[in-house]
Amino acid sequence: MPRRHQSYQERPSRLDGAVVWTLDVPPGPERPARSVLPDGCMDLIWTAGRLVVAGPDTHAFEVDPRNRGSCAAIRFGPGTAPVLLGVPAHELRDHRVDLTELWPRGAVAALTERIARSAGPAAALEEFALARSADTGPPDPLTAAVAEGLRRGRSVASTAAEVGLGARQLHRRSLAAFGYGPKTLARILRLQRALALVRTGLPFAEAASAAGCTDQAHLAREMRDLAGTTLGAYFSAGDAEANNDTPHPSGSSTTA
Repeated sequence: MPRRHQSYQERPSRLDGAVVWTLDVPPGPERPARSVLPDGCMDLIWTAGRLVVAGPDTHAFEVDPRNRGSCAAIRFGPGTAPVLLGVPAHELRDHRVDLTELWPRGAVAALTERIARSAGPAAALEEFALARSADTGPPDPLTAAVAEGLRRGRSVASTAAEVGLGARQLHRRSLAAFGYGPKTLARILRLQRALALVRTGLPFAEAASAAGCTDQAHLAREMRDLAGTTLGAYFSAGDAEANNDTPHPSGSSTTA
């Protein structure tokens, strides 16, 4: 019988800026640990009958293969999850926590039971997020504008000026919305832009320039600082496999 490979799938969510994803991990030999790169997002993950929140990362998160199982999740764009969860993003920075640590156990138990009874956990998570968004309302439009400006490659200074915030105000509101200051978010989004361009076949130097880095050396330093590896090692050793069966490039998706 041919060996099944783990399979990752994602689709845009009906919730603005979110992505629904699933990871199917068949039984079999353990795989080596893998790193998931920071992307400015947060995830609500259904795995092994529990709900886990993946907070915003400032560095690569290594997935322990012993804890890697099939899962379904919704990935929220920068600044979205804190409104839905009612928790400032900086409190979850670089953490994976059970939803029971953030919400009353009764509410989590009811949601867990609903997802367990559903035909598709990913769709059930999306329905929950849509209903929750209707109750909480959309994210702060100002921080949404900040995220969009930085995603497009605008500088922190020009983004702050555009939304009418001083440096301290922007930093404080960014901590609550994104988990870190605007400079860190800008670096993370720039690295993700560069890696996406490399995946299309663009050479490192051209991808670095197009993404907003000063040169390839600048991109290489950012890769070491944020991902803990080199460009060559990432693409030659792990990225070919990741393109086929692990969550990326845009997701902090992982099991807890």
